[in-house]
Amino acid sequence: MGLQLASNPAWATFPVSLFGLGLAFGTLPAAAMMRRWGRRAGYVLGALKGILGGAVAALGIFSGSFKVFCLGTFIAGLYSSYVQSYRFAAADAAEGEMKTRAISRVMVGGLIGAIVGPQLVIWTRDALPPPFVGSFLSQAILPMIAIPVLLMLRTPRAEQAAQGIDTGRPLLEILRMPRYILAVATGVVSYGVMAFVMTAAPVAMVKQGYGVDNAALGIQWHLLAMFGPSFFTGRLMARFGKERVTAFGLVLLAGSGAVALSGAALSNFWGSLALLGVGWNFSFIGATAMVTDCHTPAERGKAQGANDFRLRGDSHCVLPCRIGDAQRRLGRDQLGHPARAGAHAGAIGLAGVTSESRPLTLSSLERSLISCI
Repeated sequence: MGLQLASNPAWATFPVSLFGLGLAFGTLPAAAMMRRWGRRAGYVLGALKGILGGAVAALGIFSGSFKVFCLGTFIAGLYSSYVQSYRFAAADAAEGEMKTRAISRVMVGGLIGAIVGPQLVIWTRDALPPPFVGSFLSQAILPMIAIPVLLMLRTPRAEQAAQGIDTGRPLLEILRMPRYILAVATGVVSYGVMAFVMTAAPVAMVKQGYGVDNAALGIQWHLLAMFGPSFFTGRLMARFGKERVTAFGLVLLAGSGAVALSGAALSNFWGSLALLGVGWNFSFIGATAMVTDCHTPAERGKAQGANDFRLRGDSHCVLPCRIGDAQRRLGRDQLGHPARAGAHAGAIGLAGVTSESRPLTLSSLERSLISCI
């Protein structure tokens, strides 16, 4: 829609960027709001923002206003900042080894979304003139449907809500914990590498002459690999430990890069995307579970909010800039760059997971990743 509404084609992807900015900027206010009023109130407020975002975006398309459409995508990003913490809400309601299983079950919802979402766009695209107005109105209807379910949510209240006193350790102290640094950095590199290869691979497949249909099929298999393992990821972590499964996920990310570098056949693209999906699932769920080990109930709001702020900020703001520069230098049909990033991410994660006694800083880990871009 950006290409159709923007007066300058250079602004075509600006609505997507604003969605990412809304997602990044909304994480800390969402965490503070839920820390003060509880998750149920926060998620209902988030759903209201989702309704507003879809309606405003639809209005922008209907009126032909690029600015109004961009405002709608930014509000939709704010809504997504609440949705992204659903996995933490599930972990807060579980104890011990059940935390990883709870997170995995939430991630199964992504599998359903990967199947239903594109079909919903197709079914509603021409429901109302002009095209895609119906699609964004359906985006507004889905949060409306979710509100009755969210009103039934019951999660443990943070200690400061119950006692009105204890707020836990200062945020800076939590941010300096080696294990917390490792968890956040693992999330950033797994999400960043996944976004990079997932963006570059379809373009490369089309440029290699495999056509849009084969590119779309590759992305569908990738999405299935991203969320399908969630049915058993929690059990694997309970049996082998979240650190080992997370490290194995990072190795799979490196393997995805190796497969991409080994040839330009269609099987290389599809195999790389499949490994990328499974590696992301293991490493991202593991990183989330490791964050939950780093805070008390009184600290969960600020610790989880800071994690998502760094994750979404780097993944949607910093890394895309580096990706664009790399694609300019290497060519959009080159997957060697994300392959190198994936391999480096695996090395960083393995070193950190297996040797927590090493002095770690989040900036040093991310600089290592960015240096290979």
